[in-house]
Amino acid sequence: MAAFEWFVSLRYLRAKRKQKFISLITIISILGVAVGVLALIVVLSVYTGFTEGLRDQIIGVNAHALVQRFGTAITDTEAVTAAIEAVPGVEATTPYMYGQALISSATQSTGVVLRGIDAASAMRVLSIGEKMVAGQLTDLDKPAEVPAIVLGRDMARQIQVGVGDRVRLISPNGPLSPMGVLPKIRTCVVVGLFETGMFEYDSTMGYINLDTARSLTDLRRGVHGIEVRVRDIDQADRTAAAIQQALGHGYAVRDWMQLNRNLFAALKLEKIGIFIALDLIILVAALNIISALIMMVMEKNRDIAILKSMGATTRAIMRIFFYQGMVIGLAGTVLGVAGGLGLCGLLKRYKIIELPSNVYPMSTMPIKVVPLDVTVIAVSAILITLFATLYPSWKASRVRPAEALSYE
Repeated sequence: MAAFEWFVSLRYLRAKRKQKFISLITIISILGVAVGVLALIVVLSVYTGFTEGLRDQIIGVNAHALVQRFGTAITDTEAVTAAIEAVPGVEATTPYMYGQALISSATQSTGVVLRGIDAASAMRVLSIGEKMVAGQLTDLDKPAEVPAIVLGRDMARQIQVGVGDRVRLISPNGPLSPMGVLPKIRTCVVVGLFETGMFEYDSTMGYINLDTARSLTDLRRGVHGIEVRVRDIDQADRTAAAIQQALGHGYAVRDWMQLNRNLFAALKLEKIGIFIALDLIILVAALNIISALIMMVMEKNRDIAILKSMGATTRAIMRIFFYQGMVIGLAGTVLGVAGGLGLCGLLKRYKIIELPSNVYPMSTMPIKVVPLDVTVIAVSAILITLFATLYPSWKASRVRPAEALSYE
């Protein structure tokens, strides 16, 4: 029986001369589904690529997880580092210090966020060493008469300095005197410049070694915290929980998801909104399918009556028109998936669309095709189109042979 229903439904899809208008609506319905699926795949792939590119930029400057002690510095750095590195999933650690100061050159001055690091271990945890456009990050630890500093390229332009120039750091964390708090002042030489592609970092941040950082703060020993690199960034929350359990109470362990929770939650919500908005294109195509099938039912009233008179059941008639809608939906979905993946491949390979580097953290349109997203898009398109066939199929099954043939 199924072969008979398939034969009739495919026969109906091949329109005769007087049914060209119905055939045109069918083609429009297939193209509507295809365009909706294609748009969803391309837009979500671009959005996923942008999100992951932004994530990589943020994680590159910051660690995967951050360990701090409540209310005080970590003084037993070696013991805490050993306990962290013993946790499964941890690849490397590096101590850090944090502070703010005023940086001034011979002509300009501005605020700077200072990060005191151990350059040797920081190279294993952070990717800032790969972002250097002048000098090397390890130059911070080289012995010299004047302490070294590495600045973001935008900050260096702002205060008009380059590699080899001297800058002055003025920290408010000085001793208290009868005249008030005396600022701490250190002269440093610029040994390198970095560029992450994110203006917020390149225009505000500077790196110094731990000894220089201590000379600008009240902290004589220990560090403010320990940065951690994990093996799997998608499992950073689980690794952070394991570190928290290993260190016990008194420590706060936060992974990159917690540190940037608001940003990535907003991006995830926008992705869902885009998916729903573009799904409306498929919904419009589904309405075209409904109209095409209803007109076909009206055109085929006499044929349906004859089929019923010859013994076709109500369910068989329903399946005939259901199969028609299913063929339209599957054809549109397959065309859309093929077109979407093909277009994503072209954009990714040839990098046709370039982005302004001073606005976005990447230079070309990012593309990241996620198989799960493609599967969800294809399944949702098929389900929408199948749902659209239910009413026309039910309408066809309700045709009464006596009424349909009474005017013949």
